[in-house]
Amino acid sequence: MAYYYVNKNAQANGDHEVHTPGCSWMPQPENRIYLSDFLSCGPAVTAARQHYSQVNGCFYCSNTCHTQ
Repeated sequence: MAYYYVNKNAQANGDHEVHTPGCSWMPQPENRIYLSDFLSCGPAVTAARQHYSQVNGCFYCSNTCHTQ
């Protein structure tokens, strides 16, 4: 299990990325929303879509949920 967060600030392409603690690209506390504790990034991305319509997994810490 891991804690997952979504970045409040969109990337240049409009994606709000999902991250786990320890990621080099983890947003600052004031720029992220805690999603929950999940077994994998899939449910975390689904949870992030309750906040934003355009969501993607981080290439570095949630790569299995990252789409190009």
